[in-house]
Amino acid sequence: MNKKIAFLLAVVLLLVTACGSTQTSQAPSGEQESKSQETASVETGAYKIAIVTPTLSASEDEFRAGQNMVEKYPDIVKHISLPDNFTTEVETGVSQIVSLADDPEMKAIVIAAGYSGLITGLQQVKEQRPDIITVTAPIWDDPEMMAQYIDINLDTDWGRRGVTIAEKAHQMGAETFIHYSFPTHLGREMISRRKDMMQETCERLGLEFVEVVTPDPQAGDGVAPMLQFLREDLPRQVEKYGPDINIFGTNCPMYDVILDEALKLKFMVAEQCCPTPTQAYPAVMSLEIAPEDIANYDKINAMISEKAAAADMTGRLSGWPMPVTIFLPEYAVELAKEIIDKDLDIKTDVMNKKFLDDFSYRTFGVNTDFEPMNGDADNFYLMIMESIFY
Repeated sequence: MNKKIAFLLAVVLLLVTACGSTQTSQAPSGEQESKSQETASVETGAYKIAIVTPTLSASEDEFRAGQNMVEKYPDIVKHISLPDNFTTEVETGVSQIVSLADDPEMKAIVIAAGYSGLITGLQQVKEQRPDIITVTAPIWDDPEMMAQYIDINLDTDWGRRGVTIAEKAHQMGAETFIHYSFPTHLGREMISRRKDMMQETCERLGLEFVEVVTPDPQAGDGVAPMLQFLREDLPRQVEKYGPDINIFGTNCPMYDVILDEALKLKFMVAEQCCPTPTQAYPAVMSLEIAPEDIANYDKINAMISEKAAAADMTGRLSGWPMPVTIFLPEYAVELAKEIIDKDLDIKTDVMNKKFLDDFSYRTFGVNTDFEPMNGDADNFYLMIMESIFY
C-alpha cells in the first residue's frame, strides 16, 4: 500500500432517491408551481453550495468557516451542521447530506468535518445527482475510496510537516530540536511517523534531536501533571542546551506553557502542533481582541509581533498566518463557486498544483504548497501553508 495512503488511514483511526412516476394526466397545481420554480432557477442561473460542518461546540473553527461563507454569499451558501454526537448518529448525518441533493439548485456540497463515515452520504448524492460537485476539506474516510468517489479532496499534509517544521527551526537558527510527547500519542502512527521525519531531517541538517516523554494526560490524571512537568523541564533544557533550541509539543494544551516559557527563556517555537495565531498566543500574550476582530488574522498577527518584539523575541516565534481549520473549508467553498461560475473542468483546469496554489493567493492572499497525495489520486491534494515569523 502507498505510504501516504497508509499514513492517512492511520489518521482516520486516530481522530476519530426516490423516482417519481410519470403520468400523462395534468399534474396538481402545487406540482406545476414547483416545476415552474425549478425551470425558472435553471433559466436565471441561480445555484446553491452547501457546506457541512460539525456544530459550534464540536468544532468551532469549521462551524465559523461555514457561517463566514453564508455571510459572504447569503444567496448561494447553505450551512448545515452535523449532530453533536456524530459517532452515535452517523446515519442522521448521512441523511442530512443526502437530502441536500433534493434541492434542484444545489450544485456543490462541501464537507469540512474531521469525521469518518461521511463518504456513504457523498456516494448516495452522486448516485442521485451526478452533476453535484463534491468536495471534502477534509473528512477522514478511506483515502482510496475518497479519491474514487469524491470529486475534490483537500487536507493538510500532516506528514510532510515533520520535514518542514525541522527545516524552519534550522532556518531560524536552532541548534537543538526538542520533541515533547507522551506514550498515548507516541503510540499513534501519525505522530510517531512525524517524529521520525523530524529526527531524520534534524540529522540531515546537523541539529541535535532530543526526545522528552511527559506524563500522559490521557492516562487518567488529565493535563495538569503534563503542564507542570513542562513548566519544570523547559528551564532545565535551556540550562543544558542554551536558548538556541526549538521546542515542539504534540499536544495543543502544551502550548499555554511552551509559549509562556518561551517569552521568559527566549527559546524558539517554529510551529505549534496546530499552527494558528489563535492557539495559545492570545491567552499567553493577553491580547485584547475585539469581537469584530476575531477573524481579522492580519490584525491578530500584528498584535503577536508587537508582543514578541516587546519580549525581545522577534524572529524566534513562527506559525501559519491563519487557522487551517478556517482556511480549508472556506477555500473549498470558494473553489466550488469558481468552478461553477467559470464552468471549469475539474480534472483538466483545477486539479493541478499551479491552479490550487494560485487560487489560494488570489482568494486569501496566502501562499500554499499543494501536492498530490500520490500519483494515482489526481483529485486528492495535501497542503502546507506559508509561515509567518513574529
